[in-house]
Amino acid sequence: MKTVKLLNAEDLRLDSALAETIGKTRSQVQKAIKRGLVLVNGETTVVKQLVNDQSKVEYDESFFAPKEKSGEAPAPLSVIFENDDLIVVDKPAGVLVHETDTSVEPTLVDSLLLHAPEIKDVGDDPQRPGIVHRLDKAASGVMIVAKTQKAFDHLKNQFKQRLTTKHYSVLVHGVMSKHTETINFTIARAKSHGRMAAKPVSQGGKEATTKYDVVRQYPHHALLDVQILTGRTHQIRAHMFALGHQVAGDTLYRIRGMKPMDIGRLFLHARELTITLPDGVETLFEAPLPAALEQVLADIPKL
Repeated sequence: MKTVKLLNAEDLRLDSALAETIGKTRSQVQKAIKRGLVLVNGETTVVKQLVNDQSKVEYDESFFAPKEKSGEAPAPLSVIFENDDLIVVDKPAGVLVHETDTSVEPTLVDSLLLHAPEIKDVGDDPQRPGIVHRLDKAASGVMIVAKTQKAFDHLKNQFKQRLTTKHYSVLVHGVMSKHTETINFTIARAKSHGRMAAKPVSQGGKEATTKYDVVRQYPHHALLDVQILTGRTHQIRAHMFALGHQVAGDTLYRIRGMKPMDIGRLFLHARELTITLPDGVETLFEAPLPAALEQVLADIPKL
C-alpha cells in the first residue's frame, strides 16, 4: 500500500480528494474503495468518508497501474450516421464499449478514437470519451457517441431526462403468459456474481421500467420487441430473469434446469434509437438484426 498526502486542507469526500490527488477518475477511486484497496487511518472505509491533508490515506497502487493491451487491432466501425456533432454506430456483439479494471482487449472506444481522435477529451470520464450510453459486451446494436462537449451534454441530458425511445429485439426462453406487459421491478446490484437482482427500494432497489410485446411466440421461445423506459445496468436481462424467461445466449442470468442456447452471444439487439439531436431535430436511427441472429430464428423449429 502506498501512503499519499492529500491536497485538500478542508474536509472532502474520500473519493473526490483521492482522485484529485493521484490524478485518477472518481469512478476508478470509488471501485478501489469499495474493494477495500484504500485505507484511512489503517482501516477500510466508504467513498463518503470525509478526509483532509491530515488524514493518513493509503491505497493499492497496482490497482491503478496501466494495463498492457492485448495488441489486437480494434475492430472497424460500422457507421450508421455521422456529422460534426456525433457519430452513430452499430456496435457488434463481443466488443466492450470501454475498458474495465481487468480488460485488455480492444474496445469500441479504441475504434472510435482511431476514427475520430477529437473525441479524446469529450465527456466526463477519460475512460469513456464521448460515451453517453452503453450496451452489454455480448449485445449489439445502435449507439450514439458525442464528438463535442456541447453535443455530449445535450445527448446525455436526453438520456437522463428519459426523452429517448429505445427498442430492442430480444429472444427469450419459454412461453409468455401475456402478449404485452410493462415490468416495474426495482433492481439493484446483487451481492455476488456481478448480477443485478429485483430488490425493493428498502434494499437499494432503483426504479426500472421495461415494456415488451411478443412479436412471435415459438413452441419454447418468444421473440420480443422490448422498450426500456429507464436505463439500468442489465435491465432487460434482470427483468426477464425475474419473470422466469432467460434471454437466449445469456450465461450470467441463467435459470436453473433450463438448457441454454449455445449461440455465442446474447440475443439482445438494440434495433432502434429515437433521440433529439443538438440541432433540435428528432431522429430515428436503426440497425438491422445481425445475420447470425436471423439464422438463430431460422433454426429455432429445429432446436
